[in-house]
Amino acid sequence: MESSAVRRELRAWPGIIEAYRPYLPVEHGATVVTLGEGGTPLRFAARLSARVGASVFLKLEGMNPTGSFKDRGMALAVTNAKARGSRAVICASTGNTSAAAAAYAGIAGLDAIVVVPRDGVARGKLAQALLYGAKVVAIAGGFDDALRAVRQLASDFGLALVNSVNPDRLEGQKTAAFEIVDQLGDAPTLQVMPVGNAGNITAYWRGYREARDRAAATRLPRLVGVQAEGAAPIVRGSVVEHPTTLASAIRIGKPASWEGALAATRDSGGTMLAVSDAEILEAYRLLAQEESVFCEPASAAAVAGLLRLAVAPSETVVCILTGHGLKDPDTALQAVDGPVPASADPQSIARMAGLS
Repeated sequence: MESSAVRRELRAWPGIIEAYRPYLPVEHGATVVTLGEGGTPLRFAARLSARVGASVFLKLEGMNPTGSFKDRGMALAVTNAKARGSRAVICASTGNTSAAAAAYAGIAGLDAIVVVPRDGVARGKLAQALLYGAKVVAIAGGFDDALRAVRQLASDFGLALVNSVNPDRLEGQKTAAFEIVDQLGDAPTLQVMPVGNAGNITAYWRGYREARDRAAATRLPRLVGVQAEGAAPIVRGSVVEHPTTLASAIRIGKPASWEGALAATRDSGGTMLAVSDAEILEAYRLLAQEESVFCEPASAAAVAGLLRLAVAPSETVVCILTGHGLKDPDTALQAVDGPVPASADPQSIARMAGLS
């Protein structure tokens, strides 16, 4: 039976390039490479807001196609790499970049080469890169060693380097700031976010300034970047040769966009701070149990940083949650007690579940 209800035309989100093409450096004649990245939720966090005494929103970047914010920049980087005739992309990664590079290269018909530290890459991220078809090389060294190597390889073999040193990456990632302005109706007054290689905070600051310049926003937020204490080179003011933290996505001792991050925090009136792994885990559990948000540990660093700040009731705060919790299931299982054993008898189950 034909419905008499008003028919709604369903339109798929076009991805960040088509959504914000006038503000992005897309190569002339390029065929857009997209997996439908961007358009991620900005969710009001009622309990977190009550805890800090201000209006707090969570930008859920783990809802991107490969589960992290990296998809935004990778869409533009791979689109332009293909348009320029590149046969392959290459990157160093602690995990999320590898997944995004492999996925976008795959749909573009390009090869992907990924160099990762042998130890410390979360299994969920490694599985993604391998399943998407990348050639994954694990080295005896850290991310900074991997980045030095891929810079050289990109130059020697004419490959497209798609780490955040590629300006297309930051151009794509700035679209998250555009979205927040569109979703809130203006920029927030305060934004808190994790910092690893420091490209993302650099990109957000660019995006907010451009949004203000075209009158989409009337103000600029203060940006607070959060590093892990064991991997806090910007906070310390010196390179960390052997960075350590359970938050593998921000386990970087020499950020490529160091100066950009310093400029973003300084020019916005914000700051850069460091939190302990214990604080990260506490925020990780808090987000899951009070806000039903499952993010990777590096994302929780943003909330750990927020809990360190004195926030005025008039503030509109956005915390950037950069990746999904399923990226790192091992940390999740270590952070909580496991299942309790019981027989299949309903009374046994009720007893172990606390029902009787």
